[in-house]
Amino acid sequence: MSTPHEPTAKPPGANVLVVGRSPSALVTAVDILRKTGYTANATNQFDRVLTDYDAGGVDILVFGGMVPPDIKQHVRDELTRLNPDARVIQGLFGIPELIAAQVAAATCPPLPEGDEVAYDADHRCVRLTIHESADVRVEVWWATSFTPPESTSVSERVYENTLDPGAHVISIPHHVPKEASFGAVTVGQSVQVFTIGPVPDSVRRLVPTSAEDKRLPDVTAVTTRIDES
Repeated sequence: MSTPHEPTAKPPGANVLVVGRSPSALVTAVDILRKTGYTANATNQFDRVLTDYDAGGVDILVFGGMVPPDIKQHVRDELTRLNPDARVIQGLFGIPELIAAQVAAATCPPLPEGDEVAYDADHRCVRLTIHESADVRVEVWWATSFTPPESTSVSERVYENTLDPGAHVISIPHHVPKEASFGAVTVGQSVQVFTIGPVPDSVRRLVPTSAEDKRLPDVTAVTTRIDES
């Protein structure tokens, strides 16, 4: 079972809205984000996003992969018109902890000047160069089934330690699959998210082409409110 990613920094009062399809992923992502200090809501009612929520008050908008492109464009255009400083994030996959990690990466402080962190896809490793000692954590997530609307996943914390200044390499374990797999590296308060293996084409073909495209089955409606207990 996945364990919640813990964002370590955020702008005070950051308001997050997640627009996706999977009821369990949305509800769990909101729970994680709220517990880690964000003001967060989520919905899968695509035609009511702009009426159910104050778009001008949203700081971070996250789109799930199954949101039709015309809905994304309309909501993005209206949100950025009302709040030009809003950040729009395309979710990598419907894994709640991964969604939280992407929000953390969008709101955390940058790396200290001169430090570098990068994922080396050819060698499946994280390469770091730091100039001061830092706490470093690497987590990975991958899908174990792709059955819509509730895909399943697992997570693993592959590294956690305090590193001395210098160059370091952290390898991704061989058992992490080469498709629908993702990672996050946290250095101090800075978070970066990366793709290890892409989402399969068979899953991408499930994405509706428009709001009128009904290729996917109906799901339980989710429209969270910040005053919920």
